[in-house]
Amino acid sequence: GLNDERSSVGWTVANSGINTGLDVSVFLVSSAVDCVRKYAGAAQLNPLDPTIGEMVDNFMESGGNIMVCPACIKVRGYGPKDLLEGVEIKGAPAMHEMIKDGAATLSF
Repeated sequence: GLNDERSSVGWTVANSGINTGLDVSVFLVSSAVDCVRKYAGAAQLNPLDPTIGEMVDNFMESGGNIMVCPACIKVRGYGPKDLLEGVEIKGAPAMHEMIKDGAATLSF
């Protein structure tokens, strides 16, 4: 989420993967869904990193795919209108399909 420096690390790793030519998808759960809320992008968890918004924008503009857990946004009172354009609300089966097709995974 927006209160944990690991979020910054996760977006850095995701962007690095995109920049090296990998096909990268991110599945956000729990408080991590806050990273893709509209107007949440000004958070800067590590003063040496860009803001979360800049990292998310770069990721999406470079072809990255972002999915968010439906239950995780629902419990926080969010809906599609609260999320950045292009973010998909999909459950775990969408991620599991990628893994079944051979995708490697990292977890932060």
